[in-house]
Amino acid sequence: MFSSCHIYKSYNVKKTFRTLLLFVLTVISTTVDAQGLHQWSLRECIDYALANNISIKQKDVICKERAIDVNTAKYNRLPDFNAEGSQRWTFGRGITSDNTYSDNNVATTTLGLSTSIPLFSGFKIPRMLELSKLNLEAATSDLQKARNDICVQVAQAYVRILYDMELSDVAMRQVSIDSMQVERLRSMYEEGKVSGVEVAQQESQLGQSRLTLTQARNDYHMDLLSLAQLLELPSTDNFAIVRPDINAIDVISEAVMPTPNEIYNEAIVVKPEIAAGIYRLRGAETNVKVAKSSLFPTLSFVAGIGTQYFKMNGMPSNSFKKQINNNFDQYFGVNLSVPIFNRFSTRNNIRIARLDVESRQLELDDAKKNLYKEIQQVCCNAVAARSKYESSNEAARSSRIAYELVEAKYTYGKATITEFNEAKTNWLKAESDVVRAKYEFMYDKALIDFYRGCDINF
Repeated sequence: MFSSCHIYKSYNVKKTFRTLLLFVLTVISTTVDAQGLHQWSLRECIDYALANNISIKQKDVICKERAIDVNTAKYNRLPDFNAEGSQRWTFGRGITSDNTYSDNNVATTTLGLSTSIPLFSGFKIPRMLELSKLNLEAATSDLQKARNDICVQVAQAYVRILYDMELSDVAMRQVSIDSMQVERLRSMYEEGKVSGVEVAQQESQLGQSRLTLTQARNDYHMDLLSLAQLLELPSTDNFAIVRPDINAIDVISEAVMPTPNEIYNEAIVVKPEIAAGIYRLRGAETNVKVAKSSLFPTLSFVAGIGTQYFKMNGMPSNSFKKQINNNFDQYFGVNLSVPIFNRFSTRNNIRIARLDVESRQLELDDAKKNLYKEIQQVCCNAVAARSKYESSNEAARSSRIAYELVEAKYTYGKATITEFNEAKTNWLKAESDVVRAKYEFMYDKALIDFYRGCDINF
């Protein structure tokens, strides 16, 4: 009779726990639906960030500036056309036509039009055009890199929130179990079956579980705020994310991952930071040619027309219109400039340009090495996440069996409350580790595909 009574109580405890857990989940679901939150998928977060992030907008402005530079360099081949005009007044003593001195006031008006056409610039104009195009390509690659960086940052923030949600779930389950145990022990204490010490211990455990839940929720809200700031959202009001279907992630049956060398060979072709480094290296080599252009002579065609109006105080003069017509003149010619000595500035500019080529080459080599290191780390993380999943999955099965056995022993008074709490904590932690390992593998696998030129999505 005593045994069947305890079995009945154990059954009621389990039933109460299931009912309580179902109630909590129902309340959470109802609350979210009532608030009408729009849950953002990872793709929605990335697209919104790409459209609104300030860093990306700044890079886009730089691209537009480089495009204007290309336009300017292209039109340097065209002639220029200028209009000139001047008005001068001269006061003071001066010699006259009869070789005497007198005070004169002279007014002079000059008008003219002029043009010049570059005929030969030492190849500087086409080389500057080539350089400006390479700078535009580099700026475009920088823009794409900024977009990629935002994609990775959003994905990292997204996964951190998923971790926080999982920790919150574990903490909530722990609070539910501890609450159930506190009520059970209080009833047994009233019946004189347990001491007040056991009740106090369980209440202390419940308080610790509630503190853990509070910390997990705080971490969730802080990481949610970080994601919202990446998206340039004003606040986290009505903002939540979609939790992927964890059961759809099959870690074990995933195909064999490519080696770091295979990923690197694909990444070096598509990654914008490598393309930007190549364009800047080519730009530095072109800049050497631009510097050498100053060694050549320059030749330009010039032409113009002009006229003048002159009036001296006290002397008769023709009208403004007549003088403008009579003083009309034209000219054309060529200007040749041959560099002979310019204080070694051309020589030093060439040296600096060559050193810049070396610097750009080192930057490109460093970018390639950093890319390979990143790929190695991601591959190691993916392998570790898969191994962690296999280990934590086995640990979860074992800890669940251990928890059920300890729970049965505790129900019959064969285990202490400390043993029960330890078994419960181990089981919940193991269940959480399984989910976290899946999330880690999901993220690392998406990052590997991203290095190979695919979009980040899960």
